[in-house]
Amino acid sequence: MGEKKKKKKPEETKPESGSVITEVKDSKKSGKKKTVTLEKLQTQLETTDSAEAKEKKKLEKKFYEKELRRLQIELVKLQYWIKEQGLKVVVIFEGRDAAGKGGTIKRITECLNPRICRVVALPAPTEREKTQWYFERYIQHLPSAGEMVIMDRSWYNRSGVERVMGFCTEADYREFLRSCPEFERMLVRSGITLIKYWFSVSEEEQEKRFQARLQDKTKLWKLSPMDLQSRARWVEYSKAKDEMFAYTDIKQAQWYVVDADDKKKARLNCIHHLLSMIDYKDLTPKPLELPPRPKAHGYIRPPITDQTFVPKVY
Repeated sequence: MGEKKKKKKPEETKPESGSVITEVKDSKKSGKKKTVTLEKLQTQLETTDSAEAKEKKKLEKKFYEKELRRLQIELVKLQYWIKEQGLKVVVIFEGRDAAGKGGTIKRITECLNPRICRVVALPAPTEREKTQWYFERYIQHLPSAGEMVIMDRSWYNRSGVERVMGFCTEADYREFLRSCPEFERMLVRSGITLIKYWFSVSEEEQEKRFQARLQDKTKLWKLSPMDLQSRARWVEYSKAKDEMFAYTDIKQAQWYVVDADDKKKARLNCIHHLLSMIDYKDLTPKPLELPPRPKAHGYIRPPITDQTFVPKVY
């Protein structure tokens, strides 16, 4: 009998240098193994690192100013549309202290007509207002047709500062959580476009901004005793915000969270999103043509010395 021929084992395909192969289970159910090359793993890691680096990277000043200008031109177009179509728009800005709400509002409004787009920033309620229905002091500031109202803080004070600092009773707070969603649904049914933004900032970034305000005399007014309380009660404010979202993040008027650790990015992202919330068309009128100035005939102006001028210090 002849010798049995030994079966040749199939040659193993050796990975190229630097291309170590790793086997991982595809799923618990199938138990199948999927081959992943080291290069693929490295690519995935590099993609993740690149995304994180992009998020942390600061915007160049030139790009920021150019993009802000472009968005502000779009805001002017939106303004014309709101006026022409008789829209009623309410934009609420809430969030942590020093989160950048005021700076964003300033960039939105600085190129708009204050008769069409106005900002409402109410002080603490008076003794008389404290006896009113809670939402009453805000209703008088709602927009008429062709107006946009931006609220720098709003009726959500009740679920924030009033809740944490004990300025309202437990019963008042619970009633707010019950009635606020219905109140907002009523506004939407009446034809108001209601957009709500929450500016989120990290504890570290908030501390950095608080310290910067202490060093800047033009910003000292921004740091109040209430701000110091919000700093000391970070966790309590976090709990209040989470419960507020649980009750008031409704389909008809949901919350949109703005990552505000980078002020410039937060401004651009918020304005870009605001523009996307209203389907508008460009109704910008054609530029007016200025005719030559008419010459005055037969009018003699009084002596300039009869007027009181501001001293020319500069």
